[in-house]
Amino acid sequence: MNQITPMLKQYLGIKDQHPDAILFFRMGDFYEMFFEDAEVASKILGIALTARGTLNGEKVPMCGVPHHASRSYIARLVAAGKKVAICEQVEDPASSKGIVKRDVVRIVTPGSVLDERELGEKDSLYIAALVKCPGSYGLSHVDLSTGEFQTTETSDWEEIIDELARINPAELLVLERDKLLNSKDLNEYVIEELDSDFYDPSDGTRVLEEQLGTTSLASYGLEEMGAAVIAAGAVIRYLRETQKSGLGHIKSITPYRPGDFMFLDHATTVNLELFKTIRRQSNKGTLLHVLDKTITPMGARLLKKWIAYPLVNLDAIKERQSAVAELKEDPFLREDLRKELGQIYDLERLNGRVVLRRATPKDLIALRQSVARLPQIKRKLAGRASVLLSTIGESIDTLEDIHRLLDSSIRDDAPAVTKDGGIIKEGYSEELDGLLKLSRGGKEWIANFAKREQERSGIPNLKVGYNKVFGYYIEVSKANLKLVPSHYVRKQTLVGAERYVTQELKEMEDEILQAEERRVSLELELFEEILRQVSSHNRRIKHSAQLIAQLDVLAALAEAADQYGYIRPKIDDSRNLEIVEGRHPVIERVMRNEQFIPNDVVLDDQEQQIMIITGPNMAGKSTILRQTALIVLMAQMGSFVPAAKARVGLVDRIFSRVGASDDITRGRSTFMVEMNETASILRNVTPRGLVILDEIGRGTSTYDGLSIAWAVAEALHDLEGKGVRTLFATHYHELTELVTTKERVKNFNVAVKKWRDKIVFLRKLVPGGSSHSYGIDVARLAGLPEPVIQRAKEILENLEGEEIDEAGRPRLARSSRDKVGEIIQLNLFGMQDEHLVRWLRGLDISRMTPLEALVELDKMKRYVEKEGRQLAEK
Repeated sequence: MNQITPMLKQYLGIKDQHPDAILFFRMGDFYEMFFEDAEVASKILGIALTARGTLNGEKVPMCGVPHHASRSYIARLVAAGKKVAICEQVEDPASSKGIVKRDVVRIVTPGSVLDERELGEKDSLYIAALVKCPGSYGLSHVDLSTGEFQTTETSDWEEIIDELARINPAELLVLERDKLLNSKDLNEYVIEELDSDFYDPSDGTRVLEEQLGTTSLASYGLEEMGAAVIAAGAVIRYLRETQKSGLGHIKSITPYRPGDFMFLDHATTVNLELFKTIRRQSNKGTLLHVLDKTITPMGARLLKKWIAYPLVNLDAIKERQSAVAELKEDPFLREDLRKELGQIYDLERLNGRVVLRRATPKDLIALRQSVARLPQIKRKLAGRASVLLSTIGESIDTLEDIHRLLDSSIRDDAPAVTKDGGIIKEGYSEELDGLLKLSRGGKEWIANFAKREQERSGIPNLKVGYNKVFGYYIEVSKANLKLVPSHYVRKQTLVGAERYVTQELKEMEDEILQAEERRVSLELELFEEILRQVSSHNRRIKHSAQLIAQLDVLAALAEAADQYGYIRPKIDDSRNLEIVEGRHPVIERVMRNEQFIPNDVVLDDQEQQIMIITGPNMAGKSTILRQTALIVLMAQMGSFVPAAKARVGLVDRIFSRVGASDDITRGRSTFMVEMNETASILRNVTPRGLVILDEIGRGTSTYDGLSIAWAVAEALHDLEGKGVRTLFATHYHELTELVTTKERVKNFNVAVKKWRDKIVFLRKLVPGGSSHSYGIDVARLAGLPEPVIQRAKEILENLEGEEIDEAGRPRLARSSRDKVGEIIQLNLFGMQDEHLVRWLRGLDISRMTPLEALVELDKMKRYVEKEGRQLAEK
């Protein structure tokens, strides 16, 4: 049995504390992994698996990655669903006695990645906690990179799942006691289960008060939000453990209720393609892509949040609108501000890295350059007519003291890493200046020494060099060895030269190297002190960063409005919706060979509350539905909208049932998904909502689908005796009959022109229903083979005529290929028997008594059954 080495013993002891993470064990300039960690990591990273030493007679698997390139490797492991524990040397190897002390300094998890190269700069990275309490659920989320911290609670499981989808956390924490780990509704998330030994829910209040530095959560509005507090405490407890720090930039929390903003369920977010397209899962082709004219990373993240959380407060909406209007109408101001914003880096994440001690010298240079733009922005916003712009200008802290500190201390050419110094400006520290002078003087002494030795020895090509092994040395070529003075001491023999040292050179070397080592050490100390000073102002930096993000979003919305010809919509407290010449904000931008046709939509609670829209596929029904919802959403996030005129009565919820897809992971068919979404709409919609429905009921039989569609439309019309604004696109033309029974239902259709054997889509919404679907014409446009098209036409004609032919076969099965006069077997419905035809024609029904008629009918029945032919012939 092999005796375990001290290094492996240390490794195994640390690994025992982190059994669920891959341990990056620092060994000099490398992070090394051993045993199972090495086997797993080598496969994921595609690096060589080797061995180091043996244990119990078996080789110890090992792999490693360079320290300087570790970020990308860590990112790949995290992307593969692994946690990575970073174990560093926490003492100087030169001064340690025995094995170097090591410890885990942080654990990188999917929700706690911090390095920008591993983060999308325009995406927030949230870690969330979901807890279950009696009568309610708590949900809290944090972006570790910026310090954003929010929490909420609700009694509705569906609402909490939809809110979770809006947050879209990279990592979700659940409590072992709640048994949520295997919930099908949480399948898409990376879940970490916390046991009761790690986090006691009853400690939530204490953990949160300690983090926020308060003795009461009442000032944060959390006194009546027990589940939200437990969830928030779980996130903080987890982050403290993984980050090994006090999280100094997370010193405030924002509680909210889902009803504080317009409610958008997950289906609506997907169907409206707010952030990703349905087909390609791409950002391009989404509302976010069209509106994102932001310049700063924090502005881009805030825009995404504004889209996900439209406002329901009229005053707040109008404040944003006024700011956008002023920036739109003053292009010079907008251009000046956007130019200044272009000089600002990601202040939120720079601030986060400073507080967590992950900032580099380059980060501090970026911070200095960013805060230098704040005074100019503040001046440009002074005295603006918009209350919001004026407030932003007044509230911006220009952070001039931080700029002075960084300007006086950090060199413009400071490196990205700190290990070799070269960070601190001259004039910042007298002690450092003295060491720099000594270092420079030493190098000057070396140059003079080399010149002096050349003259003294008579060796013209004598030179003085340096390497880390021998230090400073004198190098003499083989041709001049005879001239080497006797006091030179040989240190190294080369192919063409010899290297020597002298007592005088060694003494100066010690002096220079000591000064250099002290200089590097002092620079690191000064850098850490500068970080501490900047970190102490992290709340000020964070506040200014948030204001800059707001300004960036407002300027971006103004830029989009100016470029795309958007108008300011009127927002009021009515339940009316009037859009004149509305356009789809995304489709109009991507059309190449066709001009977008705008359309009018009017909904109210008096005469026209539900619009039944018929028309063929590809005519544009779905586009009209989606653009209406998007215009409402844009209006309530404070944006201008693509229309000639718009009036939006405040909407509290937008619901959509558009498109068809199954949900295999939850075992739900396309029709079941459709019915679940429709059921959710009927359960949760209010009279102040907006509903867009496309093809309800098409996933089942025609009569079932029509019945469901009709009943849903009636339920929406009669909701709470008030109804709800609804656009209902359908191919069930029978639904147009709703206008006869429901007074606030109106029929519309998307106009189509038939020309010869083709159809032309006019894309125009006009009053009245449509009696044709033009499905076969659309099929021809899609490229179905012509024989299939012709056969479909025959079947359609059969369906539109009598359902059964004279042969008793379904008419839809008839074909022009059938032979005329073909003998067809007589059956109950057939009329090909000539005798029977003559018999029927010979009856004088007007003179027959009922009894006589029954007798004749009985004879015919028996004849048909081939039992009464002889009787009929008598």
